Order: sequence, then C-alpha cells, then structure tokens
Amino acid sequence: MTPSVVTAATSTIGRTWPIAEPDALSEIEGRAAHVPDMKTAFGPRAGWSAMKAATLGIAQADRNRSVIPFYTLDQDIRLPDGKLLYAKGYSFNPLAYVSLPQRLIVVHPHDLAWALRTARPADFILFAAGAAKDADAMTLGERHGRALFLLEERVKARLGLTVAPVIVAQTGQKLVLTEVAMPPNQRRAAR
Repeated sequence: MTPSVVTAATSTIGRTWPIAEPDALSEIEGRAAHVPDMKTAFGPRAGWSAMKAATLGIAQADRNRSVIPFYTLDQDIRLPDGKLLYAKGYSFNPLAYVSLPQRLIVVHPHDLAWALRTARPADFILFAAGAAKDADAMTLGERHGRALFLLEERVKARLGLTVAPVIVAQTGQKLVLTEVAMPPNQRRAAR
C-alpha cells in the first residue's frame, strides 16, 4: 500500500484585517527583560527573612515518638445561613479526615546527602537552620534537581520537633517521628 498525499487549497471568505494586538510572547519577553535582578533588589538570599529556617538540635540517639496533631478552633465556624456548625474551642484531629501521603524528612544542610538517599520521590525534605557557610535550600534544590523546603517555626512547634534528622510519617491517626542519630563520618553536606 502506498501512502497518499492529500493537498488542500485554502481560500479566504469575507473581509480580513491585519492582527492589531502585539504578540503575547513578545510582550512577556519584553517585560521580563526589565524585571530587576533579585540580588540587586533584595541583596543576597542569605539575608532574606523568608530564607531563615527554624533551629533544631542534633539527634544524639535513635528514637521514635508519636504526635497527635490536635487542632483547636480559634473562632466559630458558621454555615452561610448563620447556623453554628462548630463552636470556638472545638478540638479535633485533622488526621481523622485527611492523610499525609508523603513523609517529611527534616535535616540540617550537612545531612542533605543522607536525606537524598533516604527520601522517596514524593517525600518533602525540609531544612533546619544550618551553619552560615551552608548553601541555601533554593541553590541546593537547583543543584540536585529536587524541591527542598525550609522548616518553619510554626511547623517545628506544631510537630514538637527538637532535633534533626527526623522522619515524620503518618500511621493511622497519628504522626510517628523517627529521630536518627547520624555517625559523625556520615555528616557530609551534598554539594
């Protein structure tokens, strides 16, 4: 069987006008060319307040503990018609309604190599504050082709974190925190 070639003729029906709007891609590229450099506008990343991670100690022993992340409402929850659904002060366990599909692996920057070996593809790697000489999460994430996050103070407090490395995983309706003591010879930062 031989392939056949079909040709079609095009024709214009009615009046036509040239496109009056500028090309959208050209507009985006033009505007992007005038965006200030982040370092020029805000200084080096190390000084950004958004790049400050919560501090944690170093795990001295392997330990497992669990946390039930109860939440207490700080205001009434009402339906659109005004009827009270849940009163201020109502406490509940969010894990009774939703599940955490990934683990949280919290490390200091010098334990990143271990975290990269330990983490599953869907796991979140969070950095606790490290030494001043450590690269930031954005730089290391770009270097390793993986999103890396900063440990926020509110997450630290909510989970009762005190040391790192720690792996946080849901088991039933609680979170199991597995603290891992790293031998000193394994404490090398991934570059």
